[in-house]
Amino acid sequence: MTEKNTHCSFCGMHKDSVVKLIVGEEAAICSDCVTLCESLIVNENVESKDKETDKKTRSLDAYAIMRHLNKYVVGQTSAKEVLSVAISNHFKRVFNPPPKGLEIHKGNVLLIGPTGCGKTLLAKSVAKYLDVPFIVTDATNLTEAGYVGDDVESMLGVLLAQADNDVEKTERGIIFIDEIDKVARKSENVSITRDVSGEGVQQALLKIVEGTTVRVAPNGKRKHPNEPMVEIDTKNILFIAGGAFGGLEEVIKSRTTGSSLGFGSELKDQQEGHFKDVRPDDLVKYGMIPEFIGRFTTTINVEKLNKQELIKVLTTVRSNFVDQYTYLFSIDDIELSFTDDAIEEMVINCIQLKTGARGLQTEIERVLMPHMYNIGKYKKNGITEINIDKELIINPKTII
Repeated sequence: MTEKNTHCSFCGMHKDSVVKLIVGEEAAICSDCVTLCESLIVNENVESKDKETDKKTRSLDAYAIMRHLNKYVVGQTSAKEVLSVAISNHFKRVFNPPPKGLEIHKGNVLLIGPTGCGKTLLAKSVAKYLDVPFIVTDATNLTEAGYVGDDVESMLGVLLAQADNDVEKTERGIIFIDEIDKVARKSENVSITRDVSGEGVQQALLKIVEGTTVRVAPNGKRKHPNEPMVEIDTKNILFIAGGAFGGLEEVIKSRTTGSSLGFGSELKDQQEGHFKDVRPDDLVKYGMIPEFIGRFTTTINVEKLNKQELIKVLTTVRSNFVDQYTYLFSIDDIELSFTDDAIEEMVINCIQLKTGARGLQTEIERVLMPHMYNIGKYKKNGITEINIDKELIINPKTII
């Protein structure tokens, strides 16, 4: 008898030392190892079920959503509060269907604010908390069906692919439509030519954002006559649209003061990028059609971030850029650090360029590029620490 027939292949125990030895063609396992394996499988299944239960019972309370957003999004207290309530109401409706005879209408969300203030991050953070499929699409790439570009239905195919072609998950996902202000109609006057990338896109989006059944190709593919199609009901998909809406301040100022703003005029009460007084008719005058605005029942003003808030984005929020690059350098056994004035200088640069939080990664990449390129030389020369000061922000260069 060979050793594999007399000893457990896992623990090595002899068959005389165990209750039973189960022998196969290539290996043997004892009764003790079988019991251990069973215990591991049961515990793993319990943990998996606990995680799944946690996802299903995750609180839809607005305060709980707000607490989650606070971990990732700096400032924007008012915006986070309003968004948390809107998200809470939407998903309570999705996960708790109303009784027969009662219909609760869907309310999509419109985020208005300058570049780099956190509009996309707000939407992404909500989707992460709820563990629902999430995609970002650019409104400037969308056109009406039949024209060059991505027709508006294509984003549903992308969401389906993000949900691993699970239709049920797809139908409770979130779609963030960025740069929505770029599809404002060019003029308040009716044009004799069709505006397929502006007002035409708004018209094409109406049924989808309100709720309709759309046939899409799986895996995010384009529609093809020979491809099987999947039906997606959009009534429970939350659409969050975002845009900078440059020039909207002038529309608001014109309404509130009764006069238009000329070149060089000062905004006394209405600062650039602040739209707290915006009304639906302001958005219509800007170029959004009334039917489209009517389907986005919650409009949220996302403020421009100030210097202190940008410093927090760079250094203290979860997965901030300083922590990210500190980790990347640590892989090569190099300790990366920044002085306070270096951090402040990077933030000031972003403020001057008006790139907001979105520009922070570009700025830190610019500063660290010489060091990342020469990291091999640093290791050869025994350099284990890099301290970035203000001078290295103004004039990025290697330290050897």
